Amino acid sequence: MSMIQSNREVQDQFKNLTEPFRDELWRYCRYITGSPWDGEDLFQETLLKAFGMLYQRWHPTNPKSYLFRMATNLWIDWCRKQKVKLDPLQEENAPVEYPHDSLELEEAVYLLTNILPPRQTAAFLLLDIFHFSGSEVAGMLHSTQGGVYAAAKRARETLKNRIKEGKPTEEQAVDMERVGGEGRAVIDAYLKAFNSGDITAMLELFNEHTVNEAVSGFQEYSKNEMRSGSLQGGKLGAVFAEERVLWGRRVIITFAQTEQGKALHDVQYQEVENSKIVAHKSYFFCKQFLFAVSKELGVPVQLNKPPVNWEQV
Repeated sequence: MSMIQSNREVQDQFKNLTEPFRDELWRYCRYITGSPWDGEDLFQETLLKAFGMLYQRWHPTNPKSYLFRMATNLWIDWCRKQKVKLDPLQEENAPVEYPHDSLELEEAVYLLTNILPPRQTAAFLLLDIFHFSGSEVAGMLHSTQGGVYAAAKRARETLKNRIKEGKPTEEQAVDMERVGGEGRAVIDAYLKAFNSGDITAMLELFNEHTVNEAVSGFQEYSKNEMRSGSLQGGKLGAVFAEERVLWGRRVIITFAQTEQGKALHDVQYQEVENSKIVAHKSYFFCKQFLFAVSKELGVPVQLNKPPVNWEQV
């Protein structure tokens, strides 16, 4: 058995171990970054690093706490790299408060990263929204229980005031990077080729060394690998594509025609340079992300799309 095959089998075991916690983890990553796009990146990085670092655990490990600790540490590291000032979690001489209106507070989480400092954001989310114990959160944030309780209290007060001012919404600044010029022409040509099922014309739009990534699924590092891999057979099936603005980013969304009607199939993003697609990113395998897109668009997810079958989950 090859090392790649062995690794895939271990990865399947890891997926089964973490599956019950992935929906909550995805929401946490979205909230703490303030963006579905950044949240998905953090979510995938968390799973990748958690899988890779699991061999270093020699003690009984709670999978949920392990995943959330990993996500929190990765996000705080990202804040440090971006020179974001990390707030100290000062204790207060006040009784511990437990929230009774976390669902109301959850309405305000989309702008957490704009109105709260990083560690206060994490303390609030972990305690009030995802209901970890003060001891668990203190361990994740390298602080004390008194510090995280005080941070969550300050966050709660800030968010309540924000709710009174008006329910916040996620920022919708549109990524205009590829709207004009050569990028516009290439994307239009891609849409035309895709919707006509012309694989040859599609491939002509890719650079010889295009990176084709299906997040959490596979990676291809050239046009030849795409031709013999993901595009082998030269058929797209009953799928059509539209360009949309999704959470501030221009993307291509593909839909399938099923017996039940139109269903969300995939979300794609392309980078264009010198009139060629140099990078292609697909979210085909990203269950939590696609369900969030489904809610945003009001279109059901295609549950059975080989090799994926989410009807069995």
